[in-house]
Amino acid sequence: MQNLLSPKKRNPKRIINKLKEDWILYLLIAPCILYFILFHYFPLIGMKLAFEDYRIIGDNVFVGFKHFNTLFKSPAFFKVLKNTVIISTMKILICFPIPIVLSLLINEIRSSKYRKYVQSVVYLPHFLSWVVIAGIWISLLSTSTGAVNQIIEAFNGTPVDYMTSKKHIRWVLVFSEMWRSAGWDSIIYLAAITKISYSLYEAAMVEGANRWQQTIHITLPELRATIVTVFILNLGFFMNAGFDQVYNMMNDSVISVVDILDTYVYRVGLANGQYAYATAASLFKGVIGIILISSTHMISKKLTGKGIW
Repeated sequence: MQNLLSPKKRNPKRIINKLKEDWILYLLIAPCILYFILFHYFPLIGMKLAFEDYRIIGDNVFVGFKHFNTLFKSPAFFKVLKNTVIISTMKILICFPIPIVLSLLINEIRSSKYRKYVQSVVYLPHFLSWVVIAGIWISLLSTSTGAVNQIIEAFNGTPVDYMTSKKHIRWVLVFSEMWRSAGWDSIIYLAAITKISYSLYEAAMVEGANRWQQTIHITLPELRATIVTVFILNLGFFMNAGFDQVYNMMNDSVISVVDILDTYVYRVGLANGQYAYATAASLFKGVIGIILISSTHMISKKLTGKGIW
């Protein structure tokens, strides 16, 4: 694929020959390309609605930045923006390092049978929908039958209704996200670890380095490029604090602290029918994502010499 797109090899005949030669590979990637075209590129055409007044009958009317002005004057918008930034920051600071640590721990398991068992257990939550996960955590944190509060009561503590507590609900979002995604995200780092030359470890062992020293001085430095790339990609989704998760765990008691941009856009756009206004909010979120991923890439290139492209 890289050879096909290389600027030095854009000869039309060469491209056609390359397509014929590797047609099976391009056929395999076709569903993925089709998915992004249908759900990520075609919807961009509808973004022009952010600059128009929507009309059910007749043509839409161009209004320029009217909806953006309304958006930036709305206290509700800045409230959900604050919630989005707080929740996303908490997730990145707490959830991002966990897959790295988990991959290092799994890599240290010597028994292949036990290693496969551990991997299966930690990967499983990723395949559960947020509807199921929300049900699990609501039951787990229940004040009457939840295991967490039963343990608290066993130590003479006072049960806490975590799902309706403004103080705790954001932490519930963070830890439920970590439980669901840490195992699956660790696959990237495990794959990168397998590519590290074993000769480096052999040389370290000759010098008397123990497993901890090998991890600190060989494994982590070799993972730097992968860590930087994943971090930049995560920042690109910084404004996506998790619609499915928040929507399924949100209730009237905590909506003021967990209402994020995605749930706000859904409620204002689909529920209230303010399509143009909701599109403006969504476009704002997308622009911020582009700015974050581009700026992080440039900073990373200057500091480490490695970026996402």
